[in-house]
Amino acid sequence: MNTAKGARARARTEITAAIKDAARRQLAAEGAAKLSLRAVARELGMVSSALYRYFPSRDDLLTALIIDAYDSLGEAAEAAKAAGAAEAAHGAVAGAEPLERWTAVCEAVRGWALAHPHEYALIYGSPVPGYTAPETTVPSAARVGLLLIGITRDAHEREALTAPPLPADLCEEAERMRADLAPDLPPEVVAALVAAWAQLFGLVGFEVFGQFHRVVEDRAPFFRHAAVRLAHGVGLRS
Repeated sequence: MNTAKGARARARTEITAAIKDAARRQLAAEGAAKLSLRAVARELGMVSSALYRYFPSRDDLLTALIIDAYDSLGEAAEAAKAAGAAEAAHGAVAGAEPLERWTAVCEAVRGWALAHPHEYALIYGSPVPGYTAPETTVPSAARVGLLLIGITRDAHEREALTAPPLPADLCEEAERMRADLAPDLPPEVVAALVAAWAQLFGLVGFEVFGQFHRVVEDRAPFFRHAAVRLAHGVGLRS
């Protein structure tokens, strides 16, 4: 009995993966707005009613693809953060480690986006008409932001963080963001973190979607410079 259950579970896992792979190919060819369960079923040689047992609606399939994309991006960024910390531990000057990890995370986000442009477009491109992402996507979507907060917190604990200036009319909002996102960091730092997070994905989006064409040609060093500037804006010191 257990053997039969295990075989059924493996078969379901394999079919679910095949459905997602076919859906990603459709995303690449047609875009998220035209994702169709019937077209996915047709590509896999399945009847539509069979596919609905795995994903009851297009929105369920979109949500699964979105969570997978956010998790894949988060894993790439987390691996880069760990590698950056290891490099810093082998000879970087004291106080440089948070900045190195910040830059490594930003470059990992860029690298992942360039390698997965259609999945990047799914999570950071135009909203899909008629689709509203459920709360279940939030933990995966937050992974990169939480990494940047963690790096900044480490710098703050090491007294290697210089809080940036904060306009008086932003103080109340910065306090609210601090309470929601990072109560142990100064409000001016949290406000700068939110701005840096948005600017990071703006930089990446400009490159992925072609807005840098004939504007920035040597894009890797340009991006690294911009990532360091973002870190300095948050208060990370070299």
